[in-house]
Amino acid sequence: MSTEILGISSMATRLLLAKLTAAYEQASGTRVRIESVGGVDAAKRVAAGEAFDVVVLASDAIDKLIAAGHALAGSRVDLVHSGVAVAVQAGAAQPDVSSEAALRSAVLAAKSISYSTGPSGVALAKLFERWGIAEEIQSRIVTPPPGIPVGSLVAKGADNGGVALGFQQLSELIHVEGIRILGPLPEAIQITTTFSGAVCATSRQPEAVRELLRYMAAPAAAEAKRRQGMDPV
Repeated sequence: MSTEILGISSMATRLLLAKLTAAYEQASGTRVRIESVGGVDAAKRVAAGEAFDVVVLASDAIDKLIAAGHALAGSRVDLVHSGVAVAVQAGAAQPDVSSEAALRSAVLAAKSISYSTGPSGVALAKLFERWGIAEEIQSRIVTPPPGIPVGSLVAKGADNGGVALGFQQLSELIHVEGIRILGPLPEAIQITTTFSGAVCATSRQPEAVRELLRYMAAPAAAEAKRRQGMDPV
């Protein structure tokens, strides 16, 4: 019987990986268990030599792990493209976010704002700097604690310990109750993250991991990716 494949991923791909690995288990008989945590923490744990077989993170984080010898060279497989969306609490006023100018106005008007600490959050911070509003809104930015999705803060609302306006990968917002997704970022400023998988250097079954990654990258997985708010690579 096949050895269980152990993996780690960022939260952005948690639901998708749950669907794909369940299907893979049924098709192959190989058990797969993937822990989803904050992306920074996941990368640190792989870099520390924790015994994982597979890692799924933003492609730039995967490249850094490969460059440092913590994941196998040549094993990166791009799985999905994921864009950022904007949300408010269900029942709250719905600002226009359909254009760059409208979104900038919505951010300036928001009582509080939250975005992830991952790649998309870094890109948003740069966007706010380019808009010239970073200092003005700094005191209103709420950084989510590790493992706490932005959507849950939005669902609480600005008057109940949450936030008024939230930005996160669409895949992390679409299943959150108590929020209203206003739409994706306008195309001109959309932040797209590619999530990729790779074989960890600690894996004792690299070929089994490569087979899993091939399965998750195959055309048959495309519909599951779209249902989770992501686009196939």
